[in-house]
Amino acid sequence: MAPSPTGLLHIGGVRTFLFNWLFARKHGGQNLLRIENTDTSREVAEAVDHIQTSLLWLGIDWDDELTFQLDRIDDCRRVAEQLVAEGKAYEDEGAIRFRMPNEGVTAWDDVVRGRVEVQNETIEDLVLVRSDGRPTYNFASPMEDVWDGITHVIRGDDHISNTPKQINLIRAVAGDIPIYAHVPSIFGQDGKKLSKRHGAVGVGEFRSAGYLPEALVNFLALLGWAPDGETTIMSRDELVERFTLERVSASPAQFDYAKLDWMNGMYIRALPPDEFAHRLILWLGENGYDWDAELVRKAAPLVQEKVARLDEFPDYARFLFEDVEASVDGGAEVVAAARDALADLEPFTAEAIEAALRDVVERLGLKPRQAFQPIRVAVTGSTVSPGLFESIELLGRETTLRRLSSASHS
Repeated sequence: MAPSPTGLLHIGGVRTFLFNWLFARKHGGQNLLRIENTDTSREVAEAVDHIQTSLLWLGIDWDDELTFQLDRIDDCRRVAEQLVAEGKAYEDEGAIRFRMPNEGVTAWDDVVRGRVEVQNETIEDLVLVRSDGRPTYNFASPMEDVWDGITHVIRGDDHISNTPKQINLIRAVAGDIPIYAHVPSIFGQDGKKLSKRHGAVGVGEFRSAGYLPEALVNFLALLGWAPDGETTIMSRDELVERFTLERVSASPAQFDYAKLDWMNGMYIRALPPDEFAHRLILWLGENGYDWDAELVRKAAPLVQEKVARLDEFPDYARFLFEDVEASVDGGAEVVAAARDALADLEPFTAEAIEAALRDVVERLGLKPRQAFQPIRVAVTGSTVSPGLFESIELLGRETTLRRLSSASHS
């Protein structure tokens, strides 16, 4: 992976690494994480930490030590000088260039795209080592493939133009050529390559938006791959078991945020209530909410069936943790009556609250939907909230009465 100095691990890069991970885990192989750094700045060091944190949050691990391309600079230099000595490369203005063949074709059988053939006359001589001594990506990467004993290179289709250069280099050092699988690009719904304009594209942004890692992994696995035409919800073990490169499509995959939200909602509703509450508490802490964990735990069951993402919880439940001010146009009478009905209610439970409020509505000769809305607004500050009676129970008598009084006089 090439670290971005902004620390943003693009979701497309994660999807490609996920395909590598699924393939390696299915076949009992090793999945390596190599940082293709041609820069040594502090920003890149931070970005490398971010890459590892993001992948581990998603539950995508790697085997062996993390390696850095620049750590092999001396090995690359030695190979480059050997290629010059053999007449396969030459010096050019302080840099070293590899001689590409001028005739014939370079071809490979791509697992995803089928047979690919490139006319050699179209491939320019490749810079191996820059004049400052640093190897280029197209030199260091295939050399690492040889040294690491890589059998399969699964990468984005934007690398197709690099492959013939790398194959010729590997041949020149008598290495084993890996099997290549170039997976499709990810497009937004407008048919253009996924970018910032389509919304969240970094793993951190998806995490902040309240997506569950297991839902995001399931969704990403289906970007360009499908085990059949139907199955969508799959556990990690099932993804590993069913993944094959042969079922990866060569056509661009479309990133559908609505489908991701739907899938995330399915995962949220499948969580045991305690686990859902735990995830909410962690998410709120990570995103700067200093809300009482015990109250969050009690409120969690009220929203579990309603939210598609964890970041929707604050809008539903803010009234439990922060003051609200509400105006109930034309609803003052029912709000005042509700206040009186709840003032001495025992026990102060959702069931008893519902019975008391339904009595109020009947006495005033109103329709329940029409009457409950101003009460809801007075108590929660919003026309949308979890169940009204459960919300009032959680809010407690004192706060509920104060808000109803305030709204009935506004």
